[in-house]
This record gives sequence, C-alpha cells and structure tokens, in this order.
Amino acid sequence: MARARRTLSLRRQLLIWLLLPQLVLWLTAAAIAYSVALRYANEVIDRSLAGSSRALARLVKPLGEGLYIDFPRAAREVLEEDPSDRLYYMVSTPPGEFILGEKDVPATPRKLQRAFNQPYFYDGVLRGKAVRVAALYLPIGNANRPQSMLVQVAKSTALRTELARDIFIDIVLPLSLLMLLTSVLVWAGISRGLSPLRHLRRLVENRSSRDLAPLEVEDAPAEVRTLARAINSLLGEVNAQVAGQRRFIADAAHQLRTPLAGLKSQTELARVELSLAQPDPAALTQRLSQIETSVARSIRLVNQLLALARAEPDAPLPLAPLDLARLAREVTMEAVPRALAKHIDLGLDAAPDSLLISGHEALLREMLGNLIDNAIQYCAPGSEIGVRVLDGGGQALIEVADNGPGIPPEERERVFERFYRGRMEGQGKGCGLGLAIVQEIARRHHGEVSLAERQPQGLVVTVRFQLT
Repeated sequence: MARARRTLSLRRQLLIWLLLPQLVLWLTAAAIAYSVALRYANEVIDRSLAGSSRALARLVKPLGEGLYIDFPRAAREVLEEDPSDRLYYMVSTPPGEFILGEKDVPATPRKLQRAFNQPYFYDGVLRGKAVRVAALYLPIGNANRPQSMLVQVAKSTALRTELARDIFIDIVLPLSLLMLLTSVLVWAGISRGLSPLRHLRRLVENRSSRDLAPLEVEDAPAEVRTLARAINSLLGEVNAQVAGQRRFIADAAHQLRTPLAGLKSQTELARVELSLAQPDPAALTQRLSQIETSVARSIRLVNQLLALARAEPDAPLPLAPLDLARLAREVTMEAVPRALAKHIDLGLDAAPDSLLISGHEALLREMLGNLIDNAIQYCAPGSEIGVRVLDGGGQALIEVADNGPGIPPEERERVFERFYRGRMEGQGKGCGLGLAIVQEIARRHHGEVSLAERQPQGLVVTVRFQLT
C-alpha cells in the first residue's frame, strides 16, 4: 500500500525556499573566504621564504673557482630556534652537488623553468611533514666556466594553515551571526505575513454552517482580500442556492398540500357514501373521478420536481450528438393522444430530415414534452398547436405555437419562476413548473428560451441551440 504523500505547510515551504538559498550562499561564501585566507597566508609565507633564501644566498660567495661560506653558528641557531616553525635550508650546485644544509629538502619539480634571481615556490613533504619550499637559482663562476647555485628554503605549512584558519574564522563568524539574524528576521516576517491567513482561518472555523454572510477582511493584504472575495463569491452562490432550495421546498410543499388535502377529503366523502344504506353510484363515481384528478396532479407535480432536479446545474450532464428533428417527431407523436382527448389539433410543421445538436436526449425530451403539455393544458378545445424544427443558420430552433390565451408581455419574465402561474392561477391542471424546467434544460445545453405573441392570438415559445 502506497504511503500517503505528506504535504508541507505554507510556512515550512516558505522557510525552506527562503533559508535554503541563504545556506547555499553561506557555504559558498565560506569556501571563498577559506580560499582567500589560504591565498593571503601563502603570500605572507612566500615573502618570508623569499627573503630567507636571498639572505642565505648572500652568505655563500664565489671565491676564485670555489665558494666561500660565511655562515656563523649564531645565524644557524637563529634559523633553528623554534622547533615547531623550523626553517629548513639547502645549498647545492646543480646537478646535485650538496654544499650546505638539509639533504632532505624536497627537490624542485622537473617541469620548473629555471631563471636566475627569481624565487619559485612549491609544496612538498619533508620528514613526513608538509612544507612550503622556495627555490632560488643564482649564477656563479666566470665567463669561461659558468655555473649555477640553488638555494632552497623550506618551512612547515602549519603556520600557513593556522593563519588561514584565523582569517577564515574572522570572516565566517560575523557572516554566521548575520545569517542567523537574517533567518530570525525571515521567520518573523513569514509569521507576520501569514497572520491574515490565520485570521481568515479563524473566521471560517468559528462560524456556523448556517452563517453564509460575507467574510470581513478589509485590512488584509491584497492577496488575502482576493482569496476572501473568492470565498465570499462562493458563499454568495451557496447562499443563493440554499435560499432557492428552501423557497423551492416551501413552494413544493404548498403545491403538494392542495392535491393531497383534496385527495384526503374526497376519500373521506367516498367512505361516507359507502357507509350509507343505499350509496349513490353517481356520487361515488364523482368522488373517484376527483380522487383520480388529485392523484394525477400529484404525480405530475412529482415528475416535474424530479425533472427540475435533474436539470439543476450541479447534476452531471453527459452530452452526445442528437437529431433534434427526430426527437421532435417522436415527442409530438406521443402527445397526439392527449391532444385528441381534448379535441386539439396538434401537428408538426416543416421539420427538416435531420438537425444535429449536442444534447442529453432524456432532458430535451422532457423539455419539449413540457412545452407541448403546457399548450394542451391552457388551450381550449378546438385550438391548434404547431411544433416546428428549423435550421436558423448555425442554430437549431424548435418552436411550439398555439392559439390559446397567450401570456401578457408584463408576465413573460416571471413565468419562468418556479410555481408562478400569474393570471393562469386556477386554470388548467398545471403547477407552474413547466417553463421553469424548459429554461433550466435550455441553459444546461447553452441554449436560449424566448416568448413571443402569435397573431392574431396565442403564444410562440422558441428554444435555440447551437448546431454541432
């Protein structure tokens, strides 16, 4: 089983990304500081060795065809006075004739280019100790017999290392203290910068789940205000949806209460009729008819509520290519028996053979069925209802036109509200959800619904979709 990935807090991420570069810079600066300290220590020791080699060279003087060595014992004791920082020396005449000093002094590198009176410096090992060596070539002899003399002076690198370490400590210690102070300031700055987020978190944690009022963070930085505005926008949408759901539930309960109350009363009256010694068949038939009407209205209301729930924006909506002309023909044919039962002429006019859109067949079938059912509900017997499917040049149009009572212009915006019936209240068996369902389904398909007056009388409902 894979281990869950641990997510670092924002504070830790900021600390890592701010302090890690400081650590890299500190290590780089420490390495550079040690390199500089070592270079300066080498320069100090090299100057000392150069001076010692020249001083020693002055003690060895040419005399005729030989050399005169003026090296008193006191001078030798001065060179060898400090055992921990002893100066080793050797005088020779190349190619290897030893004259004076220590025979163990490291030899000059083979690749060394020799030049007279110019000291050369290199590192070596003498009796198991690391030493720094200065080599000085001097010309001796005469024009007939030219010779050279090599003066080598070596000194332990312990003093160089100690000097470099002291310089390194003097540089790095203040740098470390500065880095520590910077880290404290960075930590304090991050804590101060994240305090508005902590305040925002407390505001969200301390409020009730029913409190959807906007968050007040006007004194926060711009980034936190932007986040708070996004949260407030979300809270506003949630509040609107919750208010809409509460209103919808209240309206649905009110709408369901009427047919259920009628169903109960008619059932009680039917029971009273049956309890009589001689029940009236006509009265019982009327009671059963009214019971059937209440049940049908309740079923229609429940079905429309379910259709409206399916059309809500939060519900997933898989879309697929759909032939709108075929769908219109099928839904219109299914509604013909209901229209004939009310003596209404229902027809499909000028439908093209095929008109493809991207849609959800069940919802579009529900939408068109509601449009046709609304027309049947509010049209008087003998009316005409026409369904048309048109190619509008990049758009697919479906129209349902009738010669019923129509809708006044001042009510055409409100009829899309749930359970609003306007002046149609008390007419037909509708409950004011048909056009609300049509609009929701059209919006889910990025379509538009419009109402227009039909001449000389009636209403035309047009729904527009984008062609695929």
